[in-house]
Order: sequence, then C-alpha cells, then structure tokens
Amino acid sequence: MSIVRFEVDGAVRVGLRAEGTITELEGVATLADLWRLPAAQLRERLDRPGSGRTVPESAVRLLAPIDARTEVWACGVTYEVSRGARIEESERAADVYALVYDAQRPEVFFKSAPWRVRGPGEPVGIRVDSEVNVPEPELALVVNAFGAIVGYTICNDMSSRTIEGENPLYLPQAKIYYGACALGPWITPAWEVTDPYDLAIDLAIDRDGREHWHGGTTTSLLRRRLDDLVSYLMRGDVHPDGAVLSTGTCLVPPAPFTLVDGDTVRITIDAIGTLANPVRRGLPEEREA
Repeated sequence: MSIVRFEVDGAVRVGLRAEGTITELEGVATLADLWRLPAAQLRERLDRPGSGRTVPESAVRLLAPIDARTEVWACGVTYEVSRGARIEESERAADVYALVYDAQRPEVFFKSAPWRVRGPGEPVGIRVDSEVNVPEPELALVVNAFGAIVGYTICNDMSSRTIEGENPLYLPQAKIYYGACALGPWITPAWEVTDPYDLAIDLAIDRDGREHWHGGTTTSLLRRRLDDLVSYLMRGDVHPDGAVLSTGTCLVPPAPFTLVDGDTVRITIDAIGTLANPVRRGLPEEREA
C-alpha cells in the first residue's frame, strides 16, 4: 500500500494505491490532514479508507506527495562518500565538511516549499550559472506534526556543485532554486518498511535515448540515525502540517560529470518505487527576462 496525491477529472485527491488501483480517502482533502494525526491514529485511518471511489492507476496523474504547509528539509554529509565529495568540490572551506561529518549536530537545511516541489515525470532544473549540476538520490522521511516518522518517499535533492564549492555560504543558491527538488512517486507508510537502514538505492541517468550513467548504494552506509536527524529538525521549530526530511546521499556522479538539458534522472529505492524526472536547463521561457 502507498499513499498518493493525484489528479483525476481535473481535481486533486488523496488516496491509497494498491495492485494497480487507487482508492480515494474519504474526508481527506490534503496529505497534511494525515500528518496532523498521531502515528497510531494515522495507521488506523489508513486501515479504514472508507467507500471512496476506486480508479485504475493508469487513469490518474500522480502529483508530488506534498501539499499545504508541509515543507521539505534536507540533511548533508550523512555518508562518508558525501563528505569526500563535498571536500573535493570545496575550494576554500574543506574543513567545514570534514568537521560536520563527525559533529554531534548534523547539517540540516531548508530545501523547498511545497509549491516548488516536482512530482513524477515533471522536469527538474539545472542552473545556467553553475557549470556542474548533479542529482542527489535520497531516502526522504515523512514526519508528522508530532515528530514521528510515518512514511518514506524518494527525494531528488538537485545540487549546483560549482556554486556550493565556491563558498559554503552559497549553499541556499546551490540547493534552493527553480526545479531543485523532486519527490515521489508516492509515500510508503513507515510500518510497511521492514528496515530503513537496509534499502538499496539506484540512480540511472539517460541521455540521447540510452543510459549514460548508473550507480547503486545502500542506506546501510548512513552514519546518522533517522530519529536523530528528525530530532534536530524539530528542535526550536514547529511543523503543524508535518515535514519531509531528506536524509542525504552517497551516490553522486563524480566530477567532471554534469547533467545537461534533456537528460532523464531515474531513482529507485527498495520498498518505495521509482521516481523519474526529465532535466531542463534554466527557467521556463515565460519567466526569462
């Protein structure tokens, strides 16, 4: 079973996906309605979907599984490979990344407002003012308003490595821009994932009709505990509609690889599914000055 946000007959709905069909959740207008529930009540609610209509999955358009005031946050340098990559790309502040890897407090940063998030099949973006742009495939946690992990999804935490490497203070520009975050294709409830520390992650990048780059890893290499990452997200802040917390990556194509316009990024994580997005360079034409 998966929790989905979808469009059918011109209306946006929330439902449950199983065996090729989607059943609308009665009385649930947004995903945020679910994340306001304590974990036990959420599980009980999903076990009683009600008599909402059931439609074939092929008849709907899947949307990014985020809405209302649910923000996306992200963690960095949570894998040893990520530490090495950040040190390599940084010209002046390599020690910053070496220190945070071993520090008690993790790196946690704001990634996206819900309206910016791309869903399955929607284009992710690369900046025109960055020479090296890469996808970062990550396991993302869905956290309810009480700080409990209630689900898992896939995040493509797009990154402009050129900008980030120039100065750590440029991190917001390297991480938060048009098309910089994709989520999906749906949310797997936490109780249906046996071991989140033993999930295979696969990244494939297609170019000109064939696979251009491919790599794999596993969440078993994650240095941090998931509940510890969430605890820092909740410190000194409130998330009344819950939050999505992306947990970092250790699977990034090595330099000098960079995405180009027209590529397709496919991320697969065990127990969740596959998130695929085309790549577009720059802003939409109607937004360019």
